[in-house]
Amino acid sequence: MRNILRSYTIETRLAVVLALICIALSVTAPQFATLPNLSSLMNQSAVNLIWAVGLLVVLIAGGIDISFAVASSVVQYLAAKLLMSVGGGNWVLGFLFCGSLGILLGLLNAWLIHGFRIISIVVTIATFNAFFGLLMFFSGGRNIYNLPDWWTARIFIFEHQNDQGVWSELNLSVGVMVVCVIATWVLIRRTNIGRQLYAFGDNPEGARRAGVNIAVMQGVAFGWMGLMAGIAGLMQVNIFQEVVPNALYGRELDVLAAVVLGGARLGGGKGTILGCVLGVMFVAVTQNGLNLLGVSPFAFQMIIGAVILVAISTSNMDLSQIMRRKEARS
Repeated sequence: MRNILRSYTIETRLAVVLALICIALSVTAPQFATLPNLSSLMNQSAVNLIWAVGLLVVLIAGGIDISFAVASSVVQYLAAKLLMSVGGGNWVLGFLFCGSLGILLGLLNAWLIHGFRIISIVVTIATFNAFFGLLMFFSGGRNIYNLPDWWTARIFIFEHQNDQGVWSELNLSVGVMVVCVIATWVLIRRTNIGRQLYAFGDNPEGARRAGVNIAVMQGVAFGWMGLMAGIAGLMQVNIFQEVVPNALYGRELDVLAAVVLGGARLGGGKGTILGCVLGVMFVAVTQNGLNLLGVSPFAFQMIIGAVILVAISTSNMDLSQIMRRKEARS
């Protein structure tokens, strides 16, 4: 039993809980386990997962960012204006524009944090409000419908029609999400920068004495978050076919809950891509299941709050040590 607990990781526990929830929903809400619902669930989770892998890098580096959703909205608006000014552009220009704008916003956060020695949550609360206020002021809260055709074109990487004529499809955002997940995994697990991010998040002073450049680490972490925010904003417009200034406002908590639930430590130095993906899917499946069961959406917000509280409270808990203490007492 002791050996089992030692290898009983957060990811394994979360995967088991997620599987049990899926089984329960398949019984109580038969439409949950259908291909149309599952493909819709993946499409709806794509943007959140792109954000989540960016936030994972920030959390590993010991920071926190709550401005990413608003940053995506800012990128959408600026990219729409810039692209229309150059004749509409194409997907290559779209990714370059949105990625670059997102990185600039992320680096602004990093510069404020490092330059003024302010904790990251305070800075990102400030930029969250500044970004949103400026966006609403210049846009007037008006949607942008006149977008390039390539940006609003429906692109599917999977399509299927069942006997009843119901379509199941995975759109472009799912494919882009997979690329972002793989790229983030390579960054944090297969590069020297990734190892430095873990070291910096786990022990900033020790990492500094070992020669790790703190400014570079913060720039990489928040720059990567900005890149993911820019890409997520591009995909969000492709899904909804319009730029809505306040459409992404308020989705930060869901993503933060998912990443923390997946094992990322708010103190830094801990977190995995697998845990991040499982956390996002847990939140998405829970929300989808409650909707199918007709439960009030306010219940979902209570669950998200409880998830964050429990995840934070147990993030440093070692089950094997707890078991050994019980065995010692007995």
